[in-house]
Amino acid sequence: MAMPTHIVAAGGIVEDGQGNILLVQTIHGGWVFPGGQVETGENLMDALAREIKEESGIETEVSILIGVYSNTGTNKWHDRVTDIPTKVMLDYICRPVGGELGTSDETSESRWVPRDKVLEMITSPAIRTRYQAYLDLDGHVHYMEYVTKPELEIKRKRTT
Repeated sequence: MAMPTHIVAAGGIVEDGQGNILLVQTIHGGWVFPGGQVETGENLMDALAREIKEESGIETEVSILIGVYSNTGTNKWHDRVTDIPTKVMLDYICRPVGGELGTSDETSESRWVPRDKVLEMITSPAIRTRYQAYLDLDGHVHYMEYVTKPELEIKRKRTT
C-alpha cells in the first residue's frame, strides 16, 4: 500500500474589528478569504500568516481555529492530467496587525468587505459553505467532509 498523500492548507477569516472581512480576488476570477498550502517544514499558523500577507499585503495574527475541512473528491490539476490528492483545510479567525492592501501573482484585488456582504461576493460553493460556518460560529470547531466536483456535495458534517 502506498503512503497517503494529502495537501494541507489553511484559510484565514481576517476581521478588522469594524465589522469587515478581508477578501481577495483570485486570478481565476473568484472572491475568497485568503489562505493556501502549507509548505514543507512550515507550521500551520506561520503558513497562514505568510499566505495572507502574500495574497493581500495584510500582516495578521492567527488566533482561533474554527473549522477543519476535507475535500475527498478526486480532481485534476489545471493541467487536466495530474490527480489532486485529498485536501485538508483548517480555517482560523485572524486579526490584522499591519501592512497595506495589495495584490500578488495569485490575486488581482484585495478589499475589506462588510461581514454581511461577503456571501454576495463569494461564488465558490465550498468557500461559501466554510464562510457560513464562520457566520454560524457557536464556540465549537466545525468539521466537514465534502467533494466539489461535479458539484458541491457535503458528505459529513459535525461540530466538536
